[in-house]
Amino acid sequence: MEARLNLFASPVAAKFGKHIVAAGKALADSTLPAATQELVKLRASQINGCGFCTDMHTKDAAHAGETSTRLNLVAAWREATVFTDAERAALELTEQGTRIADAAGGVTDEAWANAAKYYDEEQLAALVCTIALINAFNRGNVIVQQPAGGYQPGQFA
Repeated sequence: MEARLNLFASPVAAKFGKHIVAAGKALADSTLPAATQELVKLRASQINGCGFCTDMHTKDAAHAGETSTRLNLVAAWREATVFTDAERAALELTEQGTRIADAAGGVTDEAWANAAKYYDEEQLAALVCTIALINAFNRGNVIVQQPAGGYQPGQFA
């Protein structure tokens, strides 16, 4: 992939990048489990077709100890039996929060109530912000990256 725009050369993009990375740091320091954060980032990136983020978050999760079995099953989490009920609730919220254009009405009350069974207020806030942040990163990457023969695994390693 080749960038359509050099964001590093733009003062506006550099300033924005500084703030968005700081937002990510605040979430990393939250009480939302790190494994849940990585699963959420990975699933949203898969949905959004962001090869860069899918590759990066798969590697980050593996480096943090996530198993290849679970990573390979994130896209099929509904059918997989390797995720906890809490993780499943987070993945459902992620899908509904990411596919807002596909789902009339956005996030359902049922999905929210299910997530609220497993996460306290601070964790829910971190979960919502993680979903919003990864979607922002995905969209920026998808807009700026120009496909040149398609994404190649390991290309951004």
